[in-house]
Amino acid sequence: MKDSHGRDINYLRISVTDRCNLRCYYCMPNGVTKLSHEDIIRDEDIIQIVTEAVKTGITKIRITGGDPLVRKGIYQLIRKIKDIKGVQEVVLSTNGLLLLGHVHKLQVAGISRVNFSLDTLNPETYKKITQSEVPLDYSALIEELLAHKMVPVKINAVLLRGVNDHEIPDFIELANRYDILVRFIELMPMGDIGLDYDTYFIGKDEVLQHNPQLEFTRKEIIAEYYKVPGKQGEIGFISPITHEFCDQCNRLRLTSQGHLLPCLLHDHDVLVKSKSSTEILEALKEAIQAKDKGHNLNDEIKAVSKKSMNKIGG
Repeated sequence: MKDSHGRDINYLRISVTDRCNLRCYYCMPNGVTKLSHEDIIRDEDIIQIVTEAVKTGITKIRITGGDPLVRKGIYQLIRKIKDIKGVQEVVLSTNGLLLLGHVHKLQVAGISRVNFSLDTLNPETYKKITQSEVPLDYSALIEELLAHKMVPVKINAVLLRGVNDHEIPDFIELANRYDILVRFIELMPMGDIGLDYDTYFIGKDEVLQHNPQLEFTRKEIIAEYYKVPGKQGEIGFISPITHEFCDQCNRLRLTSQGHLLPCLLHDHDVLVKSKSSTEILEALKEAIQAKDKGHNLNDEIKAVSKKSMNKIGG
Protein backbone atom coordinates (compact mmCIF):
# COMPACT_ATOMS: atom_id res chain seq x y z
CA MET A 1 0.00 0.00 0.00
CA LYS A 2 1.26 3.45 -0.87
CA ASP A 3 1.11 6.37 1.53
CA SER A 4 -0.05 9.88 0.64
CA HIS A 5 3.44 10.71 -0.67
CA GLY A 6 3.66 7.72 -3.01
CA ARG A 7 5.96 5.57 -0.86
CA ASP A 8 5.33 1.83 -0.89
CA ILE A 9 4.98 0.76 2.77
CA ASN A 10 6.01 -2.89 3.03
CA TYR A 11 8.05 -3.12 6.24
CA LEU A 12 6.82 -3.45 9.85
CA ARG A 13 9.18 -3.21 12.83
CA ILE A 14 7.76 -4.84 15.97
CA SER A 15 9.07 -4.02 19.44
CA VAL A 16 8.16 -7.14 21.40
CA THR A 17 9.41 -5.81 24.75
CA ASP A 18 10.60 -2.60 26.39
CA ARG A 19 13.07 -4.54 28.54
CA CYS A 20 16.76 -4.95 27.92
CA ASN A 21 19.68 -6.57 29.69
CA LEU A 22 21.85 -3.51 29.00
CA ARG A 23 21.43 0.10 30.15
CA CYS A 24 23.14 2.14 27.45
CA TYR A 25 23.30 5.69 28.73
CA TYR A 26 22.17 7.31 25.48
CA CYS A 27 19.11 5.04 25.33
CA MET A 28 18.04 4.37 28.92
CA PRO A 29 19.89 6.90 31.10
CA ASN A 30 17.40 6.47 33.94
CA GLY A 31 17.03 2.73 33.62
CA VAL A 32 13.75 1.06 32.72
CA THR A 33 10.37 1.89 34.16
CA LYS A 34 9.04 -1.63 33.82
CA LEU A 35 5.63 -1.96 32.29
CA SER A 36 3.19 -4.40 33.80
CA HIS A 37 2.57 -7.71 32.05
CA GLU A 38 -0.88 -6.45 31.01
CA ASP A 39 0.63 -3.40 29.29
CA ILE A 40 2.91 -5.39 26.98
CA ILE A 41 1.41 -6.53 23.72
CA ARG A 42 0.45 -10.22 23.70
CA ASP A 43 1.55 -12.83 21.17
CA GLU A 44 -2.06 -13.14 20.02
CA ASP A 45 -2.25 -9.42 19.29
CA ILE A 46 1.02 -9.45 17.37
CA ILE A 47 -0.10 -12.38 15.21
CA GLN A 48 -3.45 -10.69 14.53
CA ILE A 49 -1.78 -7.39 13.63
CA VAL A 50 0.73 -9.02 11.27
CA THR A 51 -2.09 -11.03 9.66
CA GLU A 52 -3.89 -7.78 8.88
CA ALA A 53 -0.69 -5.96 7.95
CA VAL A 54 0.06 -8.30 5.05
CA LYS A 55 -3.30 -7.28 3.58
CA THR A 56 -1.90 -3.75 3.20
CA GLY A 57 1.26 -4.99 1.50
CA ILE A 58 3.59 -5.59 4.46
CA THR A 59 6.03 -8.38 3.52
CA LYS A 60 9.04 -7.82 5.82
CA ILE A 61 8.99 -7.99 9.62
CA ARG A 62 11.80 -6.91 11.94
CA ILE A 63 11.68 -8.07 15.56
CA THR A 64 13.17 -5.51 17.96
CA GLY A 65 13.01 -4.46 21.62
CA GLY A 66 14.43 -3.41 24.16
CA ASP A 67 16.20 -6.61 23.44
CA PRO A 68 13.74 -9.06 21.87
CA LEU A 69 15.53 -12.15 23.17
CA VAL A 70 14.59 -11.33 26.77
CA ARG A 71 10.92 -11.92 25.93
CA LYS A 72 9.62 -15.27 27.14
CA GLY A 73 8.64 -17.54 24.25
CA ILE A 74 10.30 -15.35 21.61
CA TYR A 75 11.35 -18.29 19.42
CA GLN A 76 7.81 -19.63 19.26
CA LEU A 77 6.46 -16.15 18.48
CA ILE A 78 8.93 -15.74 15.62
CA ARG A 79 7.86 -19.07 14.13
CA LYS A 80 4.20 -18.05 14.27
CA ILE A 81 4.98 -14.76 12.53
CA LYS A 82 7.05 -16.48 9.84
CA ASP A 83 4.20 -18.91 9.15
CA ILE A 84 1.72 -16.12 8.34
CA LYS A 85 0.91 -16.19 4.64
CA GLY A 86 2.33 -13.12 2.95
CA VAL A 87 5.30 -12.67 5.29
CA GLN A 88 8.36 -13.08 3.10
CA GLU A 89 11.12 -12.32 5.58
CA VAL A 90 11.58 -12.02 9.35
CA VAL A 91 14.78 -10.43 10.65
CA LEU A 92 15.95 -9.43 14.11
CA SER A 93 17.83 -6.65 15.91
CA THR A 94 19.53 -7.47 19.22
CA ASN A 95 22.42 -6.50 21.46
CA GLY A 96 23.73 -10.03 20.93
CA LEU A 97 24.23 -11.09 24.55
CA LEU A 98 21.50 -13.75 24.50
CA LEU A 99 22.15 -14.74 20.89
CA LEU A 100 25.60 -16.24 21.29
CA GLY A 101 25.24 -20.03 21.22
CA HIS A 102 21.63 -19.84 19.98
CA VAL A 103 21.99 -18.75 16.34
CA HIS A 104 20.87 -22.13 15.00
CA LYS A 105 17.78 -22.08 17.22
CA LEU A 106 16.93 -18.60 15.95
CA GLN A 107 17.44 -19.67 12.36
CA VAL A 108 15.15 -22.67 12.80
CA ALA A 109 12.51 -20.34 14.22
CA GLY A 110 12.52 -18.41 10.96
CA ILE A 111 15.00 -15.54 11.25
CA SER A 112 17.05 -15.07 8.09
CA ARG A 113 19.31 -12.17 9.10
CA VAL A 114 20.48 -10.46 12.28
CA ASN A 115 21.68 -6.95 13.11
CA PHE A 116 23.43 -6.59 16.43
CA SER A 117 24.50 -3.49 18.31
CA LEU A 118 28.13 -2.94 19.20
CA ASP A 119 29.14 0.64 19.99
CA THR A 120 32.73 -0.13 20.96
CA LEU A 121 35.38 -2.82 20.64
CA ASN A 122 37.00 -1.80 23.91
CA PRO A 123 35.87 -3.82 26.96
CA GLU A 124 36.13 -0.88 29.37
CA THR A 125 34.27 1.48 27.06
CA TYR A 126 31.65 -1.23 26.59
CA LYS A 127 31.09 -1.30 30.36
CA LYS A 128 30.83 2.48 30.43
CA ILE A 129 28.31 2.74 27.58
CA THR A 130 26.17 -0.26 28.50
CA GLN A 131 26.47 0.14 32.29
CA SER A 132 26.90 -3.63 32.40
CA GLU A 133 29.63 -5.95 33.63
CA VAL A 134 28.56 -8.65 31.15
CA PRO A 135 30.91 -8.65 28.13
CA LEU A 136 29.97 -9.56 24.58
CA ASP A 137 32.31 -11.90 22.70
CA TYR A 138 31.55 -10.20 19.39
CA SER A 139 34.12 -12.20 17.43
CA ALA A 140 32.53 -15.49 18.50
CA LEU A 141 29.07 -14.15 17.62
CA ILE A 142 30.20 -13.00 14.17
CA GLU A 143 31.79 -16.38 13.51
CA GLU A 144 28.64 -18.20 14.65
CA LEU A 145 26.43 -16.11 12.37
CA LEU A 146 28.75 -16.66 9.42
CA ALA A 147 28.91 -20.40 10.13
CA HIS A 148 25.13 -20.56 9.79
CA LYS A 149 25.24 -18.40 6.64
CA MET A 150 23.07 -15.73 8.21
CA VAL A 151 24.49 -13.06 5.95
CA PRO A 152 25.09 -10.27 5.52
CA VAL A 153 26.07 -9.83 9.17
CA LYS A 154 25.39 -6.22 10.17
CA ILE A 155 26.82 -4.47 13.21
CA ASN A 156 25.24 -1.18 14.25
CA ALA A 157 27.31 1.36 16.18
CA VAL A 158 25.97 4.68 17.47
CA LEU A 159 28.76 7.23 17.16
CA LEU A 160 29.52 9.32 20.24
CA ARG A 161 32.14 12.03 19.97
CA GLY A 162 34.97 11.54 22.43
CA VAL A 163 33.69 8.11 23.42
CA ASN A 164 34.03 5.76 20.45
CA ASP A 165 34.80 7.89 17.38
CA HIS A 166 38.53 7.14 17.73
CA GLU A 167 37.65 3.45 17.17
CA ILE A 168 36.36 4.01 13.63
CA PRO A 169 39.56 2.61 12.03
CA ASP A 170 39.21 -0.46 14.27
CA PHE A 171 35.64 -0.99 13.11
CA ILE A 172 36.78 -0.66 9.49
CA GLU A 173 39.42 -3.32 10.13
CA LEU A 174 36.78 -5.56 11.77
CA ALA A 175 34.50 -5.25 8.73
CA ASN A 176 37.36 -6.18 6.41
CA ARG A 177 38.56 -9.08 8.58
CA TYR A 178 35.20 -10.85 8.50
CA ASP A 179 33.67 -9.44 5.28
CA ILE A 180 30.72 -7.97 7.16
CA LEU A 181 28.86 -4.65 7.31
CA VAL A 182 29.54 -2.15 10.07
CA ARG A 183 27.04 0.69 10.09
CA PHE A 184 27.62 3.95 11.93
CA ILE A 185 24.41 5.55 13.18
CA GLU A 186 24.05 9.23 13.98
CA LEU A 187 22.90 9.95 17.52
CA MET A 188 19.23 10.98 17.49
CA PRO A 189 17.70 13.43 20.00
CA MET A 190 14.87 11.25 21.23
CA GLY A 191 13.29 11.91 24.60
CA ASP A 192 15.74 12.08 27.50
CA ILE A 193 18.93 10.75 25.94
CA GLY A 194 20.86 11.41 29.13
CA LEU A 195 23.70 13.48 27.66
CA ASP A 196 24.37 16.79 25.96
CA TYR A 197 23.42 16.17 22.36
CA ASP A 198 25.60 18.83 20.73
CA THR A 199 28.68 17.62 22.63
CA TYR A 200 28.40 13.99 21.55
CA PHE A 201 26.91 14.23 18.06
CA ILE A 202 29.17 13.41 15.09
CA GLY A 203 27.91 13.23 11.50
CA LYS A 204 28.76 11.17 8.45
CA ASP A 205 30.56 13.92 6.53
CA GLU A 206 33.01 14.48 9.37
CA VAL A 207 33.77 10.76 9.59
CA LEU A 208 34.44 10.58 5.86
CA GLN A 209 36.66 13.65 6.05
CA HIS A 210 38.89 11.87 8.57
CA ASN A 211 38.77 8.54 6.70
CA PRO A 212 39.44 9.45 3.05
CA GLN A 213 40.33 5.83 2.24
CA LEU A 214 36.60 5.03 2.22
CA GLU A 215 35.04 5.14 -1.24
CA PHE A 216 31.30 5.17 -1.99
CA THR A 217 29.90 1.87 -3.29
CA ARG A 218 26.10 1.87 -3.08
CA LYS A 219 23.00 3.22 -1.42
CA GLU A 220 20.06 1.44 0.20
CA ILE A 221 16.89 2.98 1.60
CA ILE A 222 18.36 4.09 4.92
CA ALA A 223 22.10 3.54 4.50
CA GLU A 224 24.95 4.61 2.25
CA TYR A 225 27.86 2.18 1.95
CA TYR A 226 31.58 2.72 1.52
CA LYS A 227 34.62 0.47 1.45
CA VAL A 228 38.38 0.51 1.32
CA PRO A 229 39.39 -0.37 -2.28
CA GLY A 230 40.67 -3.93 -2.46
CA LYS A 231 39.08 -4.90 0.87
CA GLN A 232 35.95 -6.99 1.33
CA GLY A 233 34.05 -5.44 4.25
CA GLU A 234 31.69 -2.48 3.94
CA ILE A 235 31.07 0.56 6.12
CA GLY A 236 27.56 1.93 6.19
CA PHE A 237 26.22 5.27 7.40
CA ILE A 238 22.69 5.73 8.72
CA SER A 239 22.42 9.51 8.87
CA PRO A 240 18.89 10.69 9.69
CA ILE A 241 20.14 14.06 10.90
CA THR A 242 22.62 15.18 8.24
CA HIS A 243 21.32 13.15 5.29
CA GLU A 244 17.58 12.64 5.73
CA PHE A 245 16.15 9.61 3.91
CA CYS A 246 12.46 10.14 4.69
CA ASP A 247 11.54 10.32 1.01
CA GLN A 248 12.32 6.60 0.75
CA CYS A 249 10.97 5.43 4.10
CA ASN A 250 8.96 2.22 3.70
CA ARG A 251 8.19 1.29 7.31
CA LEU A 252 5.72 1.35 10.16
CA ARG A 253 6.54 0.59 13.80
CA LEU A 254 4.54 -1.35 16.37
CA THR A 255 5.51 -0.47 19.94
CA SER A 256 5.72 -2.89 22.84
CA GLN A 257 2.49 -1.36 24.19
CA GLY A 258 0.58 -1.96 20.96
CA HIS A 259 0.71 1.44 19.26
CA LEU A 260 1.34 1.83 15.54
CA LEU A 261 3.79 4.63 14.71
CA PRO A 262 3.91 6.01 11.17
CA CYS A 263 7.25 7.68 11.97
CA LEU A 264 9.96 7.16 14.58
CA LEU A 265 10.40 10.90 15.06
CA HIS A 266 6.79 12.03 15.44
CA ASP A 267 4.37 11.33 18.26
CA HIS A 268 1.31 10.45 16.19
CA ASP A 269 0.24 6.88 16.95
CA VAL A 270 -2.73 4.54 16.64
CA LEU A 271 -3.58 1.98 19.34
CA VAL A 272 -4.15 -1.50 17.89
CA LYS A 273 -3.72 -3.74 20.94
CA SER A 274 -6.87 -5.70 21.82
CA LYS A 275 -8.71 -4.44 18.75
CA SER A 276 -10.78 -6.42 16.27
CA SER A 277 -9.33 -7.46 12.93
CA THR A 278 -11.44 -4.85 11.16
CA GLU A 279 -10.27 -2.11 13.52
CA ILE A 280 -6.65 -3.18 13.12
CA LEU A 281 -6.86 -3.10 9.33
CA GLU A 282 -8.37 0.38 9.40
CA ALA A 283 -5.72 1.53 11.88
CA LEU A 284 -2.97 0.23 9.61
CA LYS A 285 -4.42 2.13 6.68
CA GLU A 286 -4.72 5.24 8.85
CA ALA A 287 -1.11 4.95 10.01
CA ILE A 288 0.15 4.53 6.46
CA GLN A 289 -1.72 7.60 5.26
CA ALA A 290 -0.56 9.57 8.32
CA LYS A 291 3.13 9.21 7.46
CA ASP A 292 4.69 12.64 7.16
CA LYS A 293 6.81 13.63 4.21
CA GLY A 294 9.79 14.09 6.50
CA HIS A 295 11.07 15.26 9.88
CA ASN A 296 12.35 18.70 10.91
CA LEU A 297 15.56 17.69 12.64
CA ASN A 298 17.66 19.32 9.95
CA ASP A 299 16.09 22.69 10.75
CA GLU A 300 16.18 22.59 14.51
CA ILE A 301 17.77 19.89 16.65
CA LYS A 302 15.24 18.97 19.30
CA ALA A 303 13.58 15.90 20.76
CA VAL A 304 10.67 15.42 18.38
CA SER A 305 9.61 12.17 20.01
CA LYS A 306 9.01 12.04 23.75
CA LYS A 307 8.88 8.23 23.59
CA SER A 308 11.97 6.29 24.64
CA MET A 309 13.71 4.11 22.06
CA ASN A 310 13.44 0.93 24.12
CA LYS A 311 9.63 1.09 23.92
CA ILE A 312 9.50 2.04 20.25
CA GLY A 313 12.08 -0.46 19.05
CA GLY A 314 15.57 0.46 17.90
